[in-house]
Amino acid sequence: MTAQTTLAIEASGLEKSFGETRAVAGVDLAVPAGSVYGVLGPNGAGKTTTIRMLATLIPPDAGSARVLGHDVVSEAATVRELVSLTGQLASVDEELTGRENLRLLGRLLGFSRAAAKDRADELLEAFDIAEAAGRLVKHFSGGMRRRLDIAASIVVTPQLMFLDEPTTGLDPRSRNQVWEIARALVAEGTTILLCTQYLEEADQLADGIAVIDRGRVIAEGTPADLKASVGTGSLSVRLLDPARRAEAAELLERTVGPVVLEPEPTALSATGADAGRAAVAVAELSRAGFPLAHFSLQQPSLDEVFLALTGHAAEETSQPSDDLQEHLS
Repeated sequence: MTAQTTLAIEASGLEKSFGETRAVAGVDLAVPAGSVYGVLGPNGAGKTTTIRMLATLIPPDAGSARVLGHDVVSEAATVRELVSLTGQLASVDEELTGRENLRLLGRLLGFSRAAAKDRADELLEAFDIAEAAGRLVKHFSGGMRRRLDIAASIVVTPQLMFLDEPTTGLDPRSRNQVWEIARALVAEGTTILLCTQYLEEADQLADGIAVIDRGRVIAEGTPADLKASVGTGSLSVRLLDPARRAEAAELLERTVGPVVLEPEPTALSATGADAGRAAVAVAELSRAGFPLAHFSLQQPSLDEVFLALTGHAAEETSQPSDDLQEHLS
């Protein structure tokens, strides 16, 4: 990050406890403006508590944070005017229709009656829920409800949006739709802080990632940086002649590293490969007269990164969830 990079969020040493439970134990964050920044961790890692402090919903016990240049404690009212928060549970009124929800929010935010109607219609169309706009929200599907919830968060387009587990419980199609909405918002200039335990989601959306476990940031970087930090990838090869697999395995072991013979009789893979080693290995196979049907280099997944960093999977719960911690207060 250069000195000229504008930061949407600067946090240093944030801490928060609920009784004897220390939910956040000294979080530092530097989130560039105009990006999607992922905060990745399992349930109970402190993600939601961190977001709630940055969104001025709860004060930190220690540390400091500035959001869009404003202190989250002394300038909380200003921060609230500039940001929006979409939490894990929908904040829209289930007893109103989708259209009524958006019009009501527009009026509460100071729109005239006509302007609130126009903005509601615009958002309903943009979020592909116009056909269901007259239906009570309690009859919406999970994906429709989540899209309406995000639409409600941008009746006035925020400079910074907090997305806390935005696709929890959604089917793959609805999840992809939410991802497209997030990308569109960033393209229009909004910064997004994305809290998620879904590694694929962070990989798809985030420009940078902070991995949080047990209330602390334990690693930071781009998805590519984090993957590279846990080691090299795996070169997968499929031969045209299965009878020569043992010979090919010996060559790959010499040029790349340990080899695994896959169930498919023509396939084998070598761990410890980077782009350079993989290129050398494929060239060596060609020179040695091994005709190849296919080869590819796979990088480590974020699942492997998280496991290497924490010793457990991202979906595991290692302490009480943030929701429980909030009730403890």
